[in-house]
Amino acid sequence: MKFIHLSDLHLGKRLYEFSMLEDQEHILKEILTIIDSENPDGVMIAGDVYDKPVPPAEAVTLFDSFLVSLAKRRLEVFVISGNHDSPERIAFGSRIMDAAGIHLSPVYSGKVEPVTLTDSFGEVNVWMLPFVKPAHVRRFFPEEEIASYTDALGCAVSNMDIDSSKRNLLITHQFVTGSQRSESEELSVGGTDNVDASVFEPFDYVALGHLHVPQDCIENRIRYCGTPLAYSFSEAGTDKSVTVVELGAKGDVSIRKPKLTPRHKLVELTGTYEQVMQRSYYEGTTWQEDYVRVILKDEEDIPDGMAKLRTVYHNIMTLDYDNKRTSASQSITGAKNVREKTPLEHFSELFELQNNQPMTDEQTAFVSGLIEKIWEGER
Repeated sequence: MKFIHLSDLHLGKRLYEFSMLEDQEHILKEILTIIDSENPDGVMIAGDVYDKPVPPAEAVTLFDSFLVSLAKRRLEVFVISGNHDSPERIAFGSRIMDAAGIHLSPVYSGKVEPVTLTDSFGEVNVWMLPFVKPAHVRRFFPEEEIASYTDALGCAVSNMDIDSSKRNLLITHQFVTGSQRSESEELSVGGTDNVDASVFEPFDYVALGHLHVPQDCIENRIRYCGTPLAYSFSEAGTDKSVTVVELGAKGDVSIRKPKLTPRHKLVELTGTYEQVMQRSYYEGTTWQEDYVRVILKDEEDIPDGMAKLRTVYHNIMTLDYDNKRTSASQSITGAKNVREKTPLEHFSELFELQNNQPMTDEQTAFVSGLIEKIWEGER
């Protein structure tokens, strides 16, 4: 039996105030092309369908269109809610949609029932466990000792009626200990949301959502497929893909990772203003149309830098500086000999602490003249 594993669509997301909706529509069409070539039995979407619990209407319309396209292909589709989703909104209409093969995870109630599919090797039980916190599980099992996410997931799994002689597939949305995060994910303080992979022992394959970088927790068994698009510059250069999961007889699982090509790549460019604006720097690349983060090495800020850079890099998203001032690790501590120093000396020290370099002669002359005017006014 073959499945396509997706997650973290984050429909409706804005990145540096750029709407990603057209890019998301493009990548969903690519996914449909892969689905047509792979001809799977089912599609799993492991949470974070939307970027917000109350998504914009355009995002809902886009997902509706995607589900209709999947239903027309007569696929079994499994959708769970993630930490960015409203469980109630994802669950809406689930009992009606079941008849069309669209299975939406209900709000967690302490009981999870599988959807059972059959192939030549027998039954495959597909379990849908939406994103849950310890408090969600504790509510239904007050007698259990649930102090951590591992306790919560362990309790939820142990209360599923799993027949280990059959093939079991779990779709869930959690952070498995030791996995690699990226900047576009929500972080918990001290890693309190960690789940130990051992709680997933009863399953032949675990389709994970939540983390944006594609990765295996346990090869061919527990996997994050990652986002179909890069949603932070920490993911620049990361290949995006969908995960194709094939289940043979019990214990026989293999995966493949067909690549996705975004409408616009995320690219980080570093250099001085003069360097990045030279035609030879960007000629022969797609950078002029890609989503770009420019990191300038100039010591002085470029006036109207974003506007000037946009004349070349039409989709520049953000401008940062990497110079002595921004890399300074010094901090301002208690001042010494305060009464013995002139105002110019105080200002010079402050300037050097903030910028990690002394003032130039021109800057010193300007500040000195400014101080004289201020003092003259006071006198």
